[in-house]
Amino acid sequence: MNQASDPHATHGSPLGQATTYADRYDPALLFPIARAPQRERIGITGQPRFFGADLWTAFELSWLNQRGKPQLAIAHITVPCESTHIIESKSFKLYLNSFNGTAFADAEEVKRRIREDVSAALWHGEAVRASAGVRLIGPDAFDQQQVQELDGVNLDRLDIECTHDHPAPELLSAAFDEQPVEETLTSRLLKSNCPVTGQPDWGSVQIRYAGPQIDQGGLLRYIVSFRNHNDFHEHCVERMFTDLWARCRPVRLSVLARYTRRGGLDINPWRTSHPAAAPANVRTARQ
Repeated sequence: MNQASDPHATHGSPLGQATTYADRYDPALLFPIARAPQRERIGITGQPRFFGADLWTAFELSWLNQRGKPQLAIAHITVPCESTHIIESKSFKLYLNSFNGTAFADAEEVKRRIREDVSAALWHGEAVRASAGVRLIGPDAFDQQQVQELDGVNLDRLDIECTHDHPAPELLSAAFDEQPVEETLTSRLLKSNCPVTGQPDWGSVQIRYAGPQIDQGGLLRYIVSFRNHNDFHEHCVERMFTDLWARCRPVRLSVLARYTRRGGLDINPWRTSHPAAAPANVRTARQ
């Protein structure tokens, strides 16, 4: 069963509904969604075998200073993947919009409020065990923001036939009887759909691994097979990680997807088999 067929997954969420935008700060607008049910559907129970984070970029953040003058910033939010919940993206946009008509002492107060509110929602009633990271970039640094494509061997160069439009892990294989390799593979052909509205989510994916060499044609077919899959960004990446780990048996693996923004937000999940520094939150050309 996918997320779209789960009547409880987004019950009470603003996603897919007509909405009145609040213009006064309101942390109650954040809508948490539990990670566990979707993880259980791909065989993840208890402690996942991966580490990582969801890297959010918010391009539409504004608030008022003490004299009522609007202030602007781009926000980078790092959501730890060990949190019990994710935050539904439309609710996050509504929450950020609620800053628009509210006066704050300074950008540090805005950053603190976002960190505390998001962290509380991510653990939803439990004690916060890992806070969200928040970094604000002011207008004086906007021209320093980079556009950079994901590095690695481009799988999209392959001239292959693609016949699957739902995740097909059986397409994955690796050369277990040959010398192991260490390489980075990328594709811009990732597409999935919002599990509630059905809107397309476009992205690029980067796979770093060490171990038996993964068949590139099969991997590209597998990435394309998400084309009509209904799921949230975070769960798509966790499915990819889980399938690659099981089918190709690498000794190290990381999967990063950078999705194009919708509603002024982009969500970029990253999962890794070993603790490591999170990748830089640098947007691609399509973001």
